Amino acid sequence: MITEVKKEKLFIDGEWIESAEKQEVYNKYTGELYAVISVADEKIVDRAIEAAIEAFKQTTFAPEYRYTVLMKVASLLMERKQELAEIIANEGGKPITDALVEVARSAATFQIAADEAKKLVGEIIPNYNVQGRFLYTVKKPVGVVAAITPFNFPLNLVVHKVAPALAAGNPVIIKPASETPSLAIRLCELLEEAGVPKGFVQCVIGGGRTVGEQLLQDERIAHYTFTGSPGVGKHIQKTIGLRKATLELGSNSATIVHHDADIDKAAQKLAKMSFAHAGQICISVQRIFVHQEIEQAFMEKFLSEVKKLKVGNPLNPETNVGPMINEKEAERVEQWIEEAKTDGAAILTGGSREKNIFEPTVLTNVKKGMKVLDEELFAPVVSVTTYCKLEEAIDLVNDSKYGLQAGIYTADLTISYKIPYLLDVGGVVINDTCCYRTDQMPYGGVKESGNGKEGPAYAIQELVETVTVVVNLEG
Repeated sequence: MITEVKKEKLFIDGEWIESAEKQEVYNKYTGELYAVISVADEKIVDRAIEAAIEAFKQTTFAPEYRYTVLMKVASLLMERKQELAEIIANEGGKPITDALVEVARSAATFQIAADEAKKLVGEIIPNYNVQGRFLYTVKKPVGVVAAITPFNFPLNLVVHKVAPALAAGNPVIIKPASETPSLAIRLCELLEEAGVPKGFVQCVIGGGRTVGEQLLQDERIAHYTFTGSPGVGKHIQKTIGLRKATLELGSNSATIVHHDADIDKAAQKLAKMSFAHAGQICISVQRIFVHQEIEQAFMEKFLSEVKKLKVGNPLNPETNVGPMINEKEAERVEQWIEEAKTDGAAILTGGSREKNIFEPTVLTNVKKGMKVLDEELFAPVVSVTTYCKLEEAIDLVNDSKYGLQAGIYTADLTISYKIPYLLDVGGVVINDTCCYRTDQMPYGGVKESGNGKEGPAYAIQELVETVTVVVNLEG
């Protein structure tokens, strides 16, 4: 039972301020009031941008100090690991075991970014044709970065934007998801404690149509890094024009189970990763394509594993599947499934809903034109389809407007070598599901899954300007 309602302030120009407008955030499992959050108005957002610009112009944030700050935050995250994980579970509905992993990953992301701060070096350019010139490059920060983040990884996806921005020497303005703002606020506390320079981190909370739109319209912001829906991503790109953006958008990620796969391993892992965090992961397994030779054996094992999953209170360490982010989203999924059933889809297990708790659901007989197949479900629902030849499976994976990640289970080394060239996705995972990410890897998609790469070493290159210097040695 939650007895204390948290009252959260905004972090603006190194100060904690309370605004007149408030929003309420609820525990996603119990429905109890969890926190009351200050909401930024137009003046507060403008003050945050002004403070970030002033800090960028006036404050020296040297690479060696960036390293110190980022490493200190990593240490603080691990010191408060249990507390932060419980916030993730209460505010976001993520099972506590997964929430603990998220905090640990966030600490690792800061450490990786800290190392990258020391690697920001230019290069000497060979001078082949012109005498009397010395050519080299330097890397400098782009300027103020706006980080617009989603609810599903309320700490680590904030960190994946904030840590590289700071490592590159940029001030960052965080606008977290309204459903899960507390983790961004806690992160600002840790950054302040770690000694981040005044004005280099701001946290503004509010709606996309108000706070988000104001950030987009302000041309003083140099770079936007966003995780969310393709519709919003397209709006961001259209609004900001030639300014830079890193966009990690939607997906209906797929995994192939070929005839030579280890069926037991594939079934066990797919049962877990199709429903992790109630399917609310950008690379969650939404489509499974199984070779017809092993369909029966795979489905028996897969459905058996799905039925073992425990659904319920995210604070229970035994829970595998917690609530969806809100009841409206659960109702949407219910409607999409009903539409698919009308068109011939069948439910093999699951399909029921209680408020925002959706039972792990496996569909079959799905086809092109059904939302459960074509769109991003972002729910604990997966469809299974069979294929005859590998070329057919590849076509099925690629027959999507998205292209974030894909997985394949196979014992064939030749297929393992060729498949990354044949799938239209940003990442291919061999002998594992599409739902795999480690924080140092380049992560990002193609088509409507976005552009640019996350992963500190890759993100940081988009957060610096490469300046070419030409020295006339004869001048």
